[in-house]
Amino acid sequence: MSFVEHLNALDSGAPLSANLSRFQHLLRPMSPSELESLAATSVQTTRAQFGRTMRLFAPIYLSNECVNNCSYCGFSRDNPILRTTLSVEQVVKEAEFLAGQGFRHILLVAGEHPRFVSDGYLEECLQALRNTVPTLAIEVGPMETPEYRRMVDSGCEGLVVYQETYHRGAYADFHTAGPKKNFDWRLECPERGYEGGFRRIGIGALMGLADWRYELLRLAAHLEYLYRTCWKSSFTISLPRLRPAAGNFQPEFPFSDAEFVQSLCALRVCFPQVGIVLSTREARHLRDALFPLGVTSISAGSHTEPGGYTGEGADDVHLTVRGRRVEIGDEAAPTPCNASSGETPATGQFDIADDRSASEVAAHLCQIGLEPVWKDWDPSILAATDVFPQSHENSGLPEMTTHA
Repeated sequence: MSFVEHLNALDSGAPLSANLSRFQHLLRPMSPSELESLAATSVQTTRAQFGRTMRLFAPIYLSNECVNNCSYCGFSRDNPILRTTLSVEQVVKEAEFLAGQGFRHILLVAGEHPRFVSDGYLEECLQALRNTVPTLAIEVGPMETPEYRRMVDSGCEGLVVYQETYHRGAYADFHTAGPKKNFDWRLECPERGYEGGFRRIGIGALMGLADWRYELLRLAAHLEYLYRTCWKSSFTISLPRLRPAAGNFQPEFPFSDAEFVQSLCALRVCFPQVGIVLSTREARHLRDALFPLGVTSISAGSHTEPGGYTGEGADDVHLTVRGRRVEIGDEAAPTPCNASSGETPATGQFDIADDRSASEVAAHLCQIGLEPVWKDWDPSILAATDVFPQSHENSGLPEMTTHA
């Protein structure tokens, strides 16, 4: 049985586990004093599980080409945006820039387009980076289990896949074309990734597409299911909020700062060991407030467009019209969403809200008593794994993992 059946049962009114019932209770309307008490418990729980560490990572956007139409996404197929796909050599230059900033954990991100991100391209990128970047993760279109195994064999350690929304009706409304229309296929992606060998798996919901309490309860149920069935991996969870992007999508369901704080703290209290990720989608003041409350992993100094760190890929920037390439200057070309005079960089997936550099964010973490962690894993650790038993069942020992 996959999580699809569990979600269907939950939507049909199946009883909640004790932990999910507790989590649901913590999402009820709270007074300021109750929220303050929840936040204090979240801080205590985080310190007990993770100490004062904060893991830093950065994304590299490989391509903003996409065959999916997703109403909320800047990369959506029908948006007339400036697009490019980096070559492997250009990806290496982006990674070298980030390594110079201190990053040793990089997330490779790409739109879903089989003509651009296929035929071994991702494996080549991973293999080109694996000797200099100890922790590599991907956030790309869903794959079959054998494809995921190839990613792991090429040096990839982590898989990030957000369901976007757990509301089937809303999902159908927002995903109107492309393979992403298949709700169940995406929902089972973390399970296929686990079978493919990923050590870390990240899930989340894009807040603003459906009622936040509805989303949070189902996201928590997904996490609970994965802990029970995919126990050899460690997990992270994220609650990204919609940001301005090409297409000018306006979310119907608000998710306030106070609700964000309550949700994050409730997740920490009910799932003490889960890694909680906070991206540069959020503004500086909110990020600074959330850092001590339960967050364990953050991005910093991010760019959401291919070549954003170095300008690589600018020599092949073009438009697409319903998935068809159109050269800039063509009389039939529409005005791109981010048209500007002078340079024509590729369009980002969304606007970031915290534009501080990585060093500025790291300095702030130190000021508030947290320890920036640039590296917490090295592949050489696996060199000794064959001297240990391979499972809980025959070892009698707990599995050794690192927390995100």
